[in-house]
Amino acid sequence: MTAETPDLAREVHDARWSEMTEDARPVAGVPALRVDDVTLRFGGIRVLDGVSFDVAPRTVFGLVGPNGAGKTSLFNCISGHYRPNSGSILLEGVETLRAPAWRMARLGLARTFQHPALQLGETVLENVLLGAHSRLPGGPLAWSLRLPSTSKAERASRAEALELLERTGLRWAAHARAGELSHGLHKAVELCRALMSHPRLLLLDEPAAGLSHGEVDRFVETVATVRADLGLTIVVVEHHMGLISAITDRVMVLDHGAKLMEGTAAQAQVDPRVVEAYLGREAVEDEPA
Repeated sequence: MTAETPDLAREVHDARWSEMTEDARPVAGVPALRVDDVTLRFGGIRVLDGVSFDVAPRTVFGLVGPNGAGKTSLFNCISGHYRPNSGSILLEGVETLRAPAWRMARLGLARTFQHPALQLGETVLENVLLGAHSRLPGGPLAWSLRLPSTSKAERASRAEALELLERTGLRWAAHARAGELSHGLHKAVELCRALMSHPRLLLLDEPAAGLSHGEVDRFVETVATVRADLGLTIVVVEHHMGLISAITDRVMVLDHGAKLMEGTAAQAQVDPRVVEAYLGREAVEDEPA
């Protein structure tokens, strides 16, 4: 597992995993995420139109809708990449609209992307370790001088990264070049990298895109494992309704930038408004009674 003795490796694992779980402890009575009346315009085009919803702590919330519904734009607003024209976005009661994207990790938010941006020439372990950069002590000078506190933090992060890879079934690939792995495994590596920042809110951007059926099943298992172990709040944008049904507690359906409905995935799949948004009015009217 690591260069440490088995007992020390287990002790490091227990301490770090306990710290991550403690970090994810929700604030009593406060939504993990609150999006309130968010509107976003690009020129004269209204991309988001007064969108509001709450996400309860330690739940999985799905954002679904047809192409062009505004899901990715909403995700970008939550993660700090876009700034809405109006509205409010609160992470555990803290307004985030004025926080730049690079500061969101310190507010407890991590995100994956539809197309993972890995360092393909580096090892899987090195890619995962990049996720810990925002919480390492010191700065560039301390890191270059290899101060004792920095070296200790790096060893602890390495042990944590290896344990995280083991929990997600990727320990065997720790020292392989990322470029040697499949697209599906790239998604799992990116998930591990995001978890290394110790998030309380994890955003997953179309995690099933480009995955085979078997890879989707394995990803569902991985999300279930880290959710149970860490007590994370997760928001996922996805077209794959099988994955949405398998991992979410609630979903919100967007259509043309506006909230269409909110409920469970099962309710969304039989809602006539959702069926019409996905398939068109003619398909709904032609459906046998």
